Amino acid sequence: MKVVHVCANPKPIEESVSKQLAAAFFETLAEKNPEVEIDNLDLYADPPPFLSAEAIRAIYYPAFDPNYQPSDEERKAAEYAARQAQRIRDAEILVITTPMWNFSLPAILKAWIDQVFTPGNLFALEPGTVRPLHSIRQVILLAASGGAYKEDDPRDALTRQLRALMEFIGVSDIAVAWADGQNPLFHDDAQQRREMALEAARELAEEIAEVAA
Repeated sequence: MKVVHVCANPKPIEESVSKQLAAAFFETLAEKNPEVEIDNLDLYADPPPFLSAEAIRAIYYPAFDPNYQPSDEERKAAEYAARQAQRIRDAEILVITTPMWNFSLPAILKAWIDQVFTPGNLFALEPGTVRPLHSIRQVILLAASGGAYKEDDPRDALTRQLRALMEFIGVSDIAVAWADGQNPLFHDDAQQRREMALEAARELAEEIAEVAA
């Protein structure tokens, strides 16, 4: 089994609750099933460019016009998307580690999504349908936020956006370990919330290790 881990947090682990969740998850996974292949994508080590007009032409135009031939400049602009998509296309599990910033996902993660979740890379556009071009069967979100959010909270643009995106490419199994309420100025139970999320991350890792065994 291949697991791809996309990390969208620039802070060191001692300052990042979402990275602490990831550490708990992958330590448990390695302990329970060391045979699982893990590919780590640190977006701050290999940052995505914003989607340019040239990349849009190279990626999207052939999806609507099979006769469209991208120029050399356009193909070069789409190289990041193709390279990143290749790394995750045959993965069974996609793990995303991210904070919530301003009620949504960090801009660097959105830029990566705009590059990779594109026609010809992770899906094909066909008349009336979207055909997946990947092997992802489950997405795991390891997230942290300063605020606390109830289920289906209208302020939560993070999980809603990711669920919509994954369902669009045919992935409905989405599990979340979320350490919310991490702002100690607002939540005096921040540590308790963190411990609950860490335990949830470990349980998710155990489930995957068992399936992969």
